[in-house]
Amino acid sequence: MTKPKWIFFAAGGAAVVTVLLTALLVNIFERKSESKNVFYRVVEITDETDDPAIWGKNFPHQYDSYLKTADMSRTKYGGSEALPHVPTDKDPRATVSQQKLDEDPRLKTMWAGYAFAADFREERGHAYMLVDQVFTERQNVAKQPGTCMNCHASTYNIYKKLGNGDITKGFEEMNKIPYKELVHMAKHPVSCIDCHDPANMSLRVTRPAFIEGIRAVKAKEGIKEYDVNKMATRQEMRTFVCGQCHVEYYFKGDSKRLTYPWAKGLKADQILDYYKEDGHKDWVHAETGAKVLKAQHPEFEMFNQGTHARAGVACVDCHMPYQRVGAMKVTDHQVQSPLLNINKACQTCHNVPEKELRARAETIQDRHMELRNVAFDALVDYIKDLKQFKSIDLEKTPNAKLAEARDLQKQAQFLFDFVEAENSSGFHAPQESARVLGLSIEKIRQGQKIVADLRKELKVEK
Repeated sequence: MTKPKWIFFAAGGAAVVTVLLTALLVNIFERKSESKNVFYRVVEITDETDDPAIWGKNFPHQYDSYLKTADMSRTKYGGSEALPHVPTDKDPRATVSQQKLDEDPRLKTMWAGYAFAADFREERGHAYMLVDQVFTERQNVAKQPGTCMNCHASTYNIYKKLGNGDITKGFEEMNKIPYKELVHMAKHPVSCIDCHDPANMSLRVTRPAFIEGIRAVKAKEGIKEYDVNKMATRQEMRTFVCGQCHVEYYFKGDSKRLTYPWAKGLKADQILDYYKEDGHKDWVHAETGAKVLKAQHPEFEMFNQGTHARAGVACVDCHMPYQRVGAMKVTDHQVQSPLLNINKACQTCHNVPEKELRARAETIQDRHMELRNVAFDALVDYIKDLKQFKSIDLEKTPNAKLAEARDLQKQAQFLFDFVEAENSSGFHAPQESARVLGLSIEKIRQGQKIVADLRKELKVEK
């Protein structure tokens, strides 16, 4: 008796379903196995392996994104487009970034007499941090110490070599050596070894200056003998590894010891109080004779005053967000502006359309830049006011009012520069940025009142 055709179709369908279910189960098993095996140890990595390409053999997805730090993309107020540069024996770079001094000549007035008035370009990715430091014009107008390498190269192995295995001793030795005598030891920009323990891939802090600086912060909070690598939480470390370099600092004493001035706190005016007590100056302003300060890149300090830090967000959450690669969750090592990666950097927490999130961020930055320009114009006007008294040597002709007026330039300029040097254009902590700019304007107002009295006293025409 002939079997009905539907039986054959049913049997065939069952076979197809079986095959598909088997393939699905195999795929699920493979993905589960893949997610358990975050990396495969292709090569052995030790505490001396500073070449990121070798780490990349074990961590190819992270390394692929690390290489993208060479990409140059601009946001409205940050980043950089690649400008062609004709390589020479003195400067072999094929591309450079925009010259900020040309974009805003007021910077030259603020930094008159200092190396930054010779060369200050738009920031670009980690791939360029070493080469741009080596070939900046600032190297030719000032004798920079080896301390500068702390934030512009992979220095962990350099510390160990100089300190015979002790990174703190190596750090102290590096500070004493002129930059140009030491830079040949640097082979890579920031590398995996600077932030990761090769034994277990956990995050770690390798910069003694940060270890000492954060200990001072914690001491102010009542926590004694704080050891960042033993006592910090994993989420804290996801900010601390960035805070090793993205901070305000100065070179302390004749040894040029790199120091983070945090003993009184992380706010700009607390740091200014620290400098008042310490007596530090970076240079004498060429146009006014005032002893002034150069603020560096205080992203860590300013971020800590903002709403994201208050909510427990880390630097890595926004600048190195997780991404899916197959079944794996991988940290994106491109390290870029969240505005270039809104979907992964912002929309993970904010269920808002990308266009709206960008508009919100840029509105914050627009308002910040408006206030920044008001403060900058006021500062430049004040510097012009003080130029009239440049010829007066306070050591030969003491004048308490002029000394106070010059000190107010120091204070106002540092407060303004603290906000200017912070690379989020006000986004990290908009209210704090506005507060600090307000303090700067107030110092200028106080100084201009003194200048008006000085003109009468010294019979100087405006």
